[in-house]
Amino acid sequence: MRGMIGAVCGALLLAHAAAAQERPNIVLIVADDVGFTDFGAYGGEARTPHIDALARRGAQFTRYYTSPLCAPSRAMLLTGVDNHRTGLATIPEVLPPEHVGRPGYTMRLEPGVETVALRLREAGYRTYMTGKWHLGHGRGELPNAHGFDRSFALDASGADNWEQRPYMPYYASAPWFEDGRRARLPEDFYSSAFIVDQMIRYLEADDREGPFFAYLAFQAAHIPVQAPREFTARYLDAYTDGWDALRRRRHARAQALGLIAADAPAPGFHARMRRWESLAPAEQALYARSMAVHAGMIDAMDHHIGRFLAHLEATGALANTLIIVTSDNGPEPSNPLNERFFAQWMALQGYTREIDTLGERRSFVFIGPEFASATASPGSLFKFYASGGGLHAPLVAAGPGVDARRIAAPAFVTDVAPTILDFAGLAPQARPGAQPISGRSMRAALAGEAALIHPADHAVGIEVSGNAALFRGDYKIVRNMPPYGDGRWRLFNLARDPGETRDLAAAAPALFAEMRAAYEAYAAENGVLALPEGYDVHRQIARNTLKKVAAQYWWILALAALLLAGLIALVVRLAWALVRRRQAAAT
Repeated sequence: MRGMIGAVCGALLLAHAAAAQERPNIVLIVADDVGFTDFGAYGGEARTPHIDALARRGAQFTRYYTSPLCAPSRAMLLTGVDNHRTGLATIPEVLPPEHVGRPGYTMRLEPGVETVALRLREAGYRTYMTGKWHLGHGRGELPNAHGFDRSFALDASGADNWEQRPYMPYYASAPWFEDGRRARLPEDFYSSAFIVDQMIRYLEADDREGPFFAYLAFQAAHIPVQAPREFTARYLDAYTDGWDALRRRRHARAQALGLIAADAPAPGFHARMRRWESLAPAEQALYARSMAVHAGMIDAMDHHIGRFLAHLEATGALANTLIIVTSDNGPEPSNPLNERFFAQWMALQGYTREIDTLGERRSFVFIGPEFASATASPGSLFKFYASGGGLHAPLVAAGPGVDARRIAAPAFVTDVAPTILDFAGLAPQARPGAQPISGRSMRAALAGEAALIHPADHAVGIEVSGNAALFRGDYKIVRNMPPYGDGRWRLFNLARDPGETRDLAAAAPALFAEMRAAYEAYAAENGVLALPEGYDVHRQIARNTLKKVAAQYWWILALAALLLAGLIALVVRLAWALVRRRQAAAT
């Protein structure tokens, strides 16, 4: 009897060990501000052979949607929880004072919000993170406090890609942390290379048994857009005909590749945007070169992703690794030079915009709203907004349990975390006491066993700083706020009209009313706060930046005030002495 019990126990232990060995490694790769059609597999000009190869041997999504801003997207990506329940309803840079500290608006992962890293580590995974974090700062809010064994993280919305330097006045420095402690970057730093190098170092230094979870959060292609010269050089002639031509080409390629319907109408440019022909030749050359840097930055990121995949293959880990590649939101439209005092700040930081060295060390590059709109094709608008250009993002998955196929079923950023948990053999739902997971596992769809991820009548809401959308089946209602929106709700059929050109609200009033009611229910359930009266996103950024600058440089301002007071006092004394002298002379 004892022998039988021992044999059974031994068999169970062996089965458990075998199951543990079969659990895949999981790699989550996130690009920053990369549009739906920026990768080569989606029709972009940038050479992305490694991402394209993953798309060919795995699943390529054509209708994956995220949030319009980085921190809310990353919070949902790592937790599966709606951004308002995570604490990252928006980003600190645009937060109005009326929302500061309110539940869901604390700008950090709040209690009860569990990351996939935390769940995976408890299940025996080794967990690592390199790159942009932006989900809280200080003790208890960095990756090491949220399930990562090792991390080298940037706690900011962005930073320079060549050295430890801030990219906007809101930040006094580029705050990088290793395992929760302030860290310095190496002299030979380039963000995409470093993020991969550091991840490889963590993997090589950890000799523990068990699968790993690696989260690589790249800075490409966030402002400042920067790339090594050899990558930029490949695209010097790719964008010289301007943004109108690029938008037409991207839309046509999306149709030819079957990413959208063959008869899907192309959206036009917003009325606020300039025509390419209105630019002087020198300005056209600068913008064309900026887009070359943008493509070069994506190309460089793919190159370093290729180095990471080669490392996994050399160590025998690649065959049992699930790899997910996506972007946090659509392309960045900002032109910081339009902001007051930004040019002066840029000069103080040593940044230039010389065309011959554009994208290289100490060079500040952006592509602006027109090229951002073109790279967001076939969607309308771009990052910050809830239209297709802000939400429609690429998503590729490859590895064990993933069929080589296109997936046209709608999928959302909150679906990634439960999918990761499912592949790791964990329940893809929140545990008791934790914030509820909003998303659904995509595992059955990835294996070719299910046509849909969400039932056709299931509603999924998104809201960030007033820009909002609700999806149900092929339909979407959307509201975009100024300056590129008017605050009105509209209804679109995304299967036929991904560019959101034909408002169906008047033609389908019952459906429109149902979806509006569903959005209001979503907003109430998740604690969405209304924007204060008169809210303006650009004015709020300026105010928040001014407060940060005042807090960071109060001593300089105080010294300047003292010097000014002393100067005024001296002028008054001299003037009084002059008056007295004249009075004495008169008597």
